[in-house]
Amino acid sequence: MTDLSAAIDRVLPSVRADLEDLIRIPSVSYEPARAADVQRSAEATAALFEAEGFTVKIVRAGDGAPAVIAKKAAPAGKPTVLLYAHHDVQPTGPVEQWTSDPFEPTERGDRLYARGAADDKAGIAAHLAAVRAFGNDLPVGVTVFVEGEEEIGSPTLLQLLDEYSDELAADAIVIADSGNWDVGRPALTVSLRGLVESYVEVRTLDHAVHSGLFGGPIPDALTTMCRLLATLHDDKGDVAVDGLHASRAADVVYPEDRLRAESSVLDSVRLTGSGTLVDRLWTRPAIAVLGIDAPTVAEASNTLVPVVRAKVSLRVAPGDDAIKASAALKAHLENHAPWGAQVTVIEGQTGQPCSVNARGAGYEAARSAFETAWGVEPIDMGMGGSIPFIAEFQQTFPQASILVTGVEDPDTRAHGIDEGLHLAEFTKVCLAEALLLQNLADQAGAS
Repeated sequence: MTDLSAAIDRVLPSVRADLEDLIRIPSVSYEPARAADVQRSAEATAALFEAEGFTVKIVRAGDGAPAVIAKKAAPAGKPTVLLYAHHDVQPTGPVEQWTSDPFEPTERGDRLYARGAADDKAGIAAHLAAVRAFGNDLPVGVTVFVEGEEEIGSPTLLQLLDEYSDELAADAIVIADSGNWDVGRPALTVSLRGLVESYVEVRTLDHAVHSGLFGGPIPDALTTMCRLLATLHDDKGDVAVDGLHASRAADVVYPEDRLRAESSVLDSVRLTGSGTLVDRLWTRPAIAVLGIDAPTVAEASNTLVPVVRAKVSLRVAPGDDAIKASAALKAHLENHAPWGAQVTVIEGQTGQPCSVNARGAGYEAARSAFETAWGVEPIDMGMGGSIPFIAEFQQTFPQASILVTGVEDPDTRAHGIDEGLHLAEFTKVCLAEALLLQNLADQAGAS
């Protein structure tokens, strides 16, 4: 541990410099105009591992975004570990709301702020630090796989996994795209919800008409949409869509005051739903309305709105099927049309939920590494968000131990304004990954 800790401390300055260079590349996969930046980001990532002696190539499936595969063969009798991260990032949102330039990494207090500083260019940097700490003496085989389209749902990942399955096959897979329970408390993520997107249109009129002349007996589409969306929850705030699965989460206490502080919910707002907080966050479905296409307040005239569209997001509980859940949501919206309104539902992207049976030698190696790096035992936690590709890794590599971890903490603000990487935690993440590689090698030697 002492030698690896010293090695991590030695390589961290260069790793941070490389991380900052990666951050400066605005690799926003959602924006077609940034395609050249996404390519540049892949090339920069490839160059980092090529400099460490890896055999590296940039690959893509069809018209998908570029991914990086970097390999170093295992010493005789040792396992191979696949290290996953992604080099694409979310859009910034309103740049004027950021405290500093979102693509210029800026240290304030104990964090490094920038888009991608945590999600997920720090995942690439953590892999780089672990590799760099060992130099030319990696104790296991390492394959680094850095995807370029995770932030748009990994549309070609399954094709990549199929096409390059022999090159990506591993005994253990480290997914560096999640987070820890809190600053100072590491975690393995053992369940994630899936994701369903639906687009619903409500039409009540052929065209807009005067609200004074026709208001009363004639329902407008916006009011009708509000009533329809209100049927998605019961009075407690639990999801009211029939046919969705729910289960119990791990026996973990999430204090309400902590949740309120971390979510920024207003003091006067009551929390919705029933069951424990971790049940509601991790193992029950959740529905949110993410956007509505309707006249803005500034542009609204005294007319009854004829048609309105909304985007509805459903988080699917582990143990459910996203395709079945999407059909259930569609049926609910169609069957609850107020006042005979025309309701049209277009099903969007889906991503499967997943559960990880975190038992066995690989998970023991990870827990031991975390405990050594942080000085406290890690916990097993769920994640309310979605990483649909984990189910695809499970499908493609059923024999591998899949270790879902990452650099984030409750105040990382991934996808949000002022995303930030906690620098002290990042050091522990890097050390833990190096320790994990050593532990896996030692297990192989003892068997």
